[in-house]
Amino acid sequence: MTKVVLFIATSLDGYIASSDGTVDWLFHDADYGYTEFMASVSAVVMGRKTWEQAKTFEAVPFAGKKVFVLSRSPVSTADERIRFVQGEAPKILDQIRAEATKGIWLVGGGDVIQQFIAHDLIDEYRLFVHPIILGSGLPLFLTQASMITLSFASSTAFASGLVELRYEKRK
Repeated sequence: MTKVVLFIATSLDGYIASSDGTVDWLFHDADYGYTEFMASVSAVVMGRKTWEQAKTFEAVPFAGKKVFVLSRSPVSTADERIRFVQGEAPKILDQIRAEATKGIWLVGGGDVIQQFIAHDLIDEYRLFVHPIILGSGLPLFLTQASMITLSFASSTAFASGLVELRYEKRK
């Protein structure tokens, strides 16, 4: 089965974006495993707000990947790589897995992450903790109905002070 990976940056106090949705505080001084990770996935999934922001970062966001955007309302696009999808996370993930040839990157945002956690659909958590305290913003984890216990896989400390924490779903 195709692995779903939450590969995401967060502040030390648990925010994935500033209150206005910006991420200009993220470190860009090194690759931090991004290139290798991108080679391991064939599909990315995210919410519509995250997609709108991703389009501002590069001319062709997630080039070479199938992009699934969870949206409450139907949207059309000329880019055949992009699919706007609606419905419950498990059903959407079944659609994505039917088309994915490698791993699936759960990009965000918070609402989509919460839906995937609520249905226990994330196989691996790769959190890139920046040594920054934002004080407020968009939280990585929203309130959950139940506790999720994970297994520690690894950690990597970088010279910049950024730390990657890697956890896996308990089997």
